[in-house]
Amino acid sequence: MLKRVFMAPDPGRARLRFAARAVLGIALAVVVCLAAGHSLVGGVTGGLAALLALFTVADPTVRGQAVTTALLPVAGMPVLAVAAALHDQPVARDLAFLAVVGAGVYARRWGPRGHSLGVFAFMTFFVAQFVHATVGQLPELYAAVLLSVLSAAAVRFGAWCYERRLPPTVVPAPETGTGLARVTTRQALQATAGAGFALLVGQLVSGQRWYWAVGATWWIFVNTASRGETLVRGFRRVLGTVFGIGLGFLVALPVHGAPVPTLVLVAIAVFGIFYTAALSYTWMMLWVTLLAEMLYGLLGVLDPGLLALRLAETGVGALGAALAVLFVVPVTTHATTDAWIQRALRCVHACTAETAARLAGSTTADPAPRVAELEQLLGRVRLSVAPLVHPLHPTPARKRRARRVLALLDDCAREVRGLVAVTADPEASHDDRLAAACWRVQAAVEALTVGDAQSLRHAADPPAEPALAHLHGLERALADLAEPLRASSGSRLVGA
Repeated sequence: MLKRVFMAPDPGRARLRFAARAVLGIALAVVVCLAAGHSLVGGVTGGLAALLALFTVADPTVRGQAVTTALLPVAGMPVLAVAAALHDQPVARDLAFLAVVGAGVYARRWGPRGHSLGVFAFMTFFVAQFVHATVGQLPELYAAVLLSVLSAAAVRFGAWCYERRLPPTVVPAPETGTGLARVTTRQALQATAGAGFALLVGQLVSGQRWYWAVGATWWIFVNTASRGETLVRGFRRVLGTVFGIGLGFLVALPVHGAPVPTLVLVAIAVFGIFYTAALSYTWMMLWVTLLAEMLYGLLGVLDPGLLALRLAETGVGALGAALAVLFVVPVTTHATTDAWIQRALRCVHACTAETAARLAGSTTADPAPRVAELEQLLGRVRLSVAPLVHPLHPTPARKRRARRVLALLDDCAREVRGLVAVTADPEASHDDRLAAACWRVQAAVEALTVGDAQSLRHAADPPAEPALAHLHGLERALADLAEPLRASSGSRLVGA
């Protein structure tokens, strides 16, 4: 796990810049809030709002990201008002919270923007419980949210705007059909049911921190599209929380809210959240747990009992999510896995097409964004296939097949990265053999995605030229994919 997190490819250092910019944006937001005279509660609220603005906004263009960022307060402020107004009315508050859960998940049907606004609305209600917001605090909290979103936007779109034609960091789930046939509709029902269970049981565990259980259920459903994915994500959330609590005993409790070391550890935790989010949900949850511990230390309420309670509430939330995906209009793993694999293969096709256009002399062709998109899609494939390769999966043949598919897709990504790096050199050979090899790769991808994998053949011995060698390796990997992707029925890539 350590090797996969710290040695994983980072094309264009995108994750490093993503994490470093987050630390800068959130630090600026907190400084601005405190400089404006806000209390510690206002500073914490503002910092969390900035974190969400930098983490959840994932439109594929800078213009789209700016529009979504501007809409965040529009989605969050009414929810904050409702949460504050219902602070002393538990039944109405709980029903409103569940309504926000369902609406927030359903909003994902409108793509990255719907996803971002749904997350921000949910987390606004969650933060209101975290700081025990009341109507009298609304002016301060509104101002903190606005200042923080503006601060995050100033960093993201002004001081450090490195995005141009980058793919969305949140890749929307494949959608087909209408009504209950849509993944987002089913997940909205599942998330609401799971959150309802978490809310009721969480309140039995703790009358004050019950919202942790609801938050755990919510985040387990984020970026999942099937029953298997959600179960694995729930397990990883609990595992990451366990590790985070262990780290909390080592560093958070001894610090005991001291300002300087707490702020340093908060910055480290924020960096860790953003850097590991695309690689490992377990690691991300470790850093999220540490961040929560440090914030509670600042508020003066951190103790060993609170850490134990967080683990218990996380377990309740994971159980709620598991029961929901098992018994409420479940979504099977197979269809979504096939869709993600095909999207990854089509991205390989697009990378090769952009490379061929560059070799042909195009000045606008740029395969680099496609490489970044391929990395994200492979992350979604791994998440989708995770239930099939889990040690407890009962079918060894399917497990071997899924692992073979993952290994070959990783080979494809490695060869694509190498090809793009070599052909970016203006001194690289641009002869007709490269164009022909690019065409063969595109044809191989088309054969795989339309179900004609039997027509694929292995390439000849690898040539000496680096670019041709990468294309040869890509051809070989695609040809090797034909067997594990060919289901006996011809209808599933990683099916029965």
